[in-house]
Amino acid sequence: MSTNNPLWHAPPHPQWLSQVNDEARCFDLHAVVPLDETSLLDHAMAKTGLSDFGEDSWREPFQVYLKSLESEAQLTLFGRLMARNDLILWLSTRLEVMDWLKRHPEIEGQEVTAPMFIVGLPRSGTSILFELLAQDPDVGVPLMWEALQPCPPPETATYRNDSRMDYADAVFTQWNRVAPEFAAMHEMRGDIPAECGLIMAGSFISDHIGSLHQTPSYAMWCAGADYLPAYQYHRKVLQVLQWRNPRARWLLKAPEHQVHLEVLLQVYPDARIVQTHRDPIQCMASTTSLMGTLYHMRSDQPFNAAMFENILMGEATAQRLEKVMDQRDSGLVPPANIADSRYQDLIEDPLANIQRLYRHFGLELSETAKTAMQAYLAAKPKGKFGTHCYPVQAEHLSARPLFERYQTRYQVPNEA
Repeated sequence: MSTNNPLWHAPPHPQWLSQVNDEARCFDLHAVVPLDETSLLDHAMAKTGLSDFGEDSWREPFQVYLKSLESEAQLTLFGRLMARNDLILWLSTRLEVMDWLKRHPEIEGQEVTAPMFIVGLPRSGTSILFELLAQDPDVGVPLMWEALQPCPPPETATYRNDSRMDYADAVFTQWNRVAPEFAAMHEMRGDIPAECGLIMAGSFISDHIGSLHQTPSYAMWCAGADYLPAYQYHRKVLQVLQWRNPRARWLLKAPEHQVHLEVLLQVYPDARIVQTHRDPIQCMASTTSLMGTLYHMRSDQPFNAAMFENILMGEATAQRLEKVMDQRDSGLVPPANIADSRYQDLIEDPLANIQRLYRHFGLELSETAKTAMQAYLAAKPKGKFGTHCYPVQAEHLSARPLFERYQTRYQVPNEA
């Protein structure tokens, strides 16, 4: 990170990672770890023995992403290895999902009834709320292992000891080994709830994909994209997951849903949406730190934090929040479909906050669920995995007027 940008500083890589990447400086990385379309498609088809990727909406974003990776991301050797592994996994998963749907058309007859989606700004309490609500035995959440490899469809009898859990655990805990400071920002394991971005990765229209590397061309493409194919693919994956391991009520989460509520409701018209609220300035600073760390795992390219915040946070974030308020005011997002969760309420009295959400949607919070949630909180005190420190700068505070309407409407106090 250049010293003239005070918003984020890259921590040193672990010694082993620096040595591996340094040794590769004499390699032709593009030849040693190819990220071209033909190589990736051929490998995914050879791995699965399948060739039908389904309808073609995924191809353009896939091609845009590959071009952006090669021209913009400046990947290290280990970064290219991680990226190639990701791409082959996503392609293989898509092939397998389409194959199961083709061989078992009854899967698409599965009802996905009134799923609950947690949406909101990144770092606004979406993860802890997701984890707490997941303790309710009446809900089903997609775990990291099944979002990564949903096929063959999980079965009830083997769900708790499926071998794919160990593989996903190795893949995702690797992030902590590549960037030890990440552990304090976001817990990663194979058996914890997965965000919807990972489920959508097989559509190649996904904020999960965009979060891994500095790929501004791909981000710009996604900003103008039709997200309907991504949500349709998302639904297909849920149907696969619940076919042999039924879920009475899905609980799902991704901050990015907040930008696409009209499409979400088109695919899931009975969705229950929980919008989280926190000081946007605090969220901006925390998100910058998180994204800088994610990018730094796979590239030594300086992270332009100031540009990231100017383009993707700041005014753009205010516009996203304004859009949701307008959608709610117009009735495009009906009041019955959406409830609010303020960060400070969640932290001060988690169970009371959750009880309010359940009442809004006409759900009962059972004593069993309450006990499980309390036990989860006791086992995961704040800072268990370290402290995520992120400075709030004058540059952040200058954006405060942009959020006046939002903070007034939802009574969101200043933290910064």
